[in-house]
Amino acid sequence: MLSRTADHLFWMARYTERAENTARMLDVNMQTSMLPQSEQDAEQGWRATLGISELQSAYDHQYGRFHTRDVLDFMVRDPNNPSSILACLTDARENARAVRGTLTTEVWEIQNATWLDMQKRLKSNLLETDPSAFFEWVKYRSHLSRGVTLGTMLKDEAIHFIRLGTFLERADNTARILDVKFHGARDTSKDITQRDFYYWAALLRSVSGFEIYRKVYRDVITPERVAQLLMLRGDMPRSLLACMDDVVENLKHIRNDVSADTERFAGKLHAELKFGHIDDIMKAGLHHTLTEFLENIYELGNRVSRDFLVPLAA
Repeated sequence: MLSRTADHLFWMARYTERAENTARMLDVNMQTSMLPQSEQDAEQGWRATLGISELQSAYDHQYGRFHTRDVLDFMVRDPNNPSSILACLTDARENARAVRGTLTTEVWEIQNATWLDMQKRLKSNLLETDPSAFFEWVKYRSHLSRGVTLGTMLKDEAIHFIRLGTFLERADNTARILDVKFHGARDTSKDITQRDFYYWAALLRSVSGFEIYRKVYRDVITPERVAQLLMLRGDMPRSLLACMDDVVENLKHIRNDVSADTERFAGKLHAELKFGHIDDIMKAGLHHTLTEFLENIYELGNRVSRDFLVPLAA
């Protein structure tokens, strides 16, 4: 496959996943902001959402003051914010259009229809009147895109680049959410108050993990178990281990003459999660572990670009 084609497929998937992740974070924060809390705590929650995407400085530079309405506008429909939902779904559609001939008709139509429908929804007052409905729509369109891709595309290199982009982006987002939320927690002791319960429950809901947590642990929510679920459980779809399972598997299907080192790098990162233990991670420091993981996942993305996506210089 031409590296340019692979690049468009890879980034089409990453931008679609990023739009969904942003919608998840904003939706959960909207719900938790309605709980009884001080204005300072509410603002801290929104600033944490900006911090997850490393957009705090950009927001402050553009707005200069904090307001919930401004954060939503910045994260949803600001074309100058490359991580806004508008920018992500626009870039996903443009990358899909560039490789229209590689995609099935159904996959292209989902990307195009999503972009067209987004324009109508953002022009309406839906974001102001019912933001949760808008965020649910974004998540639904992302689910639909993945389902149609798996259900209609030939299982060749194209779909492996799409899946690789999806899971690299998802791993990065899960690690960021976990790191920022743990930093924002007032207390990570085992004595969980009612406020703490809503805090950790919100974190789990942001990655569709609340019901899974209840099914797996059948007990009170504790920070250590949240970290274990989102990092080391391969049966949790959005966990770091589950993401790396799929990254390693898809790399096998697209390997080339120069990708052996990248496969080894991914395999090492995968093994650290597969054979890791939450007690060792907490002892070493969760923030340190997640920071190191984020650095490695960034490096892995660069290696994928070098080996597969960037055309070799003439």
